[in-house]
Amino acid sequence: MLDESSKRIAEGLFRRYYEKANFQIGNVNEREFGFGDFEKKIAYRHYSFKDNASLKRYLAEKAPAFASYSSSLYRYPDRRPMERKEWLGSGLIFDLDANDLHLECQSKHGSSWVCQNCLDGVKAETIKLIEDFLVPDFGFSKGEISVNFSGNRGYHVRVDSKELFSMTSQERKGISDYIAGVNLDITRFFPTISQRGKRLTGPTPSDYGWGGKLAKAMVSALNSGVDSLASLGIDRVIARKLVRSKADVIFGITTGNWDKVNIPRKGEFWGNVMKRIAIAQGDSIDKNVTNDIYHLIRIPETIHGDTGLAGKAVQLTMLDGFDPMKDAIAFRQGVMRVRTGSVPAFQMHGEEYGPYKDSDVELPVYAALYLILKRLAKPLE
Repeated sequence: MLDESSKRIAEGLFRRYYEKANFQIGNVNEREFGFGDFEKKIAYRHYSFKDNASLKRYLAEKAPAFASYSSSLYRYPDRRPMERKEWLGSGLIFDLDANDLHLECQSKHGSSWVCQNCLDGVKAETIKLIEDFLVPDFGFSKGEISVNFSGNRGYHVRVDSKELFSMTSQERKGISDYIAGVNLDITRFFPTISQRGKRLTGPTPSDYGWGGKLAKAMVSALNSGVDSLASLGIDRVIARKLVRSKADVIFGITTGNWDKVNIPRKGEFWGNVMKRIAIAQGDSIDKNVTNDIYHLIRIPETIHGDTGLAGKAVQLTMLDGFDPMKDAIAFRQGVMRVRTGSVPAFQMHGEEYGPYKDSDVELPVYAALYLILKRLAKPLE
C-alpha cells in the first residue's frame, strides 16, 4: 500500500497537472466515467459530465489516481445497472500490455517493473496489430485508428468506424478471435496436407490473411536461424535441416511448394507451427477488453497512478519513434529527495538512474514519483 505521505505528494502533483490540462473528449456527455485510488484502478464508476470543462473541474478537485471512460456512448451514461444506460454504440478497443508478451526479461525483474525491452516489445506488437491486421485484413483506414500510451506498460488502440459502431460483443469477439488465430484450420492453408503422396502446397507471402502471415513468419524465421525456428516449436534437428536448405525452402514457400524438405507427420507439424505463429502474432491483445462493450479505458492525457506518467495520445506516424520514458513525462520541473529500496537501473528523459539499494538520493520529480508509485521509494520530508 502507498503510505500517506506518498499519497499526499502524488495527489498534489496530480491536482496541479489537472488544473492546467486541457481535455477535449468527443461526445463527453454520452460517456460513462470511472475513477480509482492508489489501490484500485476503478473504485467507482457510473459518473457522467455535461461537458469537458465539468470533467476538468472534477479532476482538478479530486485528483484521482486513475481516470477512465467508456468507448461506448449511452443515452443515460450515469444510470445503473448497465442495461438502463441505453447503449448507443461503441468504438473498438484493443489493450496491449507488456506483461502479456511473456518476455524473458520479465522472469528477471518481475511483472511490476517495466524495462526498455518490455516497452520495445509491446510497441512492436501495437504496430503489428495496426499494420498486419487492422489495415490490411479489416480494411480500416489509419484515419479511423488512434493510439494512446497507457501510462505504464502498454498501449490502447481504438478504431472509430461507422461500420463497427453497433457491433455486438459476439461480433467483436469474432475480430479478436481472428487476430489471436483462434480455430485456424490447417487444411484451409495446405489443401493437400492429408493426401498421402501428394506434394504439399501451401500459402505464399503475398497471400491475404493468415496464410500470408504464416508464409512471411516462416521466411523470417528461416532467415533468422535455428533459434527463431525453435521459438515456433520446431525441433532443433529439423530446424537445422531447414536452415541448411534455407535458400531452397524459402524459394519453395514463395512459390507455394512447402515440400522442399521432407518432414514427417506434416499435418501435425505445420498445425503446431501455425498455432505458435498465431500466439506470437495475435495473443498479445486482451480479448476481454475488445469484446466487452461496457469496458472503461484510460482517458487520454490523464495520469497513471502507478507511474506518474501521462497516457499520451500518439500520432500513428510518430509511434515508431515514441519513447514513453521521455515523451510521456508529465512533471518536468523540480527535484525530490527519496529513500529507495532495491531499484534496477532505469532511464527517464534520456538520463540513467540507479541502480539503488536502500539509498537516500535526490532525483527529478518525475523519476522520484515514478519510484514512489512503483512502491520502490518513499519521500524524505
